[in-house]
Amino acid sequence: MKAVYAGTFDPVTNGHLDIIERASLMYEHLYVTIFENPNKTTMFDLEERLVLLKAVTEKFDNVTVDSSSALAVEYAKEVGASVLVRGLRATMDFEYELQLAFSNQYLDDSVDMVFLMTRPNHSFISSSSVKEIASHHHSVRGLVPAVVEKALKRKINE
Repeated sequence: MKAVYAGTFDPVTNGHLDIIERASLMYEHLYVTIFENPNKTTMFDLEERLVLLKAVTEKFDNVTVDSSSALAVEYAKEVGASVLVRGLRATMDFEYELQLAFSNQYLDDSVDMVFLMTRPNHSFISSSSVKEIASHHHSVRGLVPAVVEKALKRKINE
């Protein structure tokens, strides 16, 4: 069975990586796909995010990193996936994800959503908070993979 883990990944965090690792064990193949969100302003452009995601997922034999401008359910159908994987950190995430799940079911009820609870030590990590911490020149070690930490420092110093 194939699954899709969709997100903006700006940047990819250790919380994302935890979900990727666990989902890769659950599914035959996992597509980790960057979806462009016109409502979000990103720090890293699409190509930079693809490079970072590929670097941190290269150890997973059954993970493909991709990008798409389609809706997640449309993309899932394109690649033959029947599951969209989502990570949940807190009740606030649940309300947003529930609305998203209902919208996706409306669009295509043959694609299921599977929610994985983030491990407690990653529950406070978000890409937004990582960017905020890094922009004030504080360490984000332990919140993101080392390659992402270096990219953040480089980006902020530009």
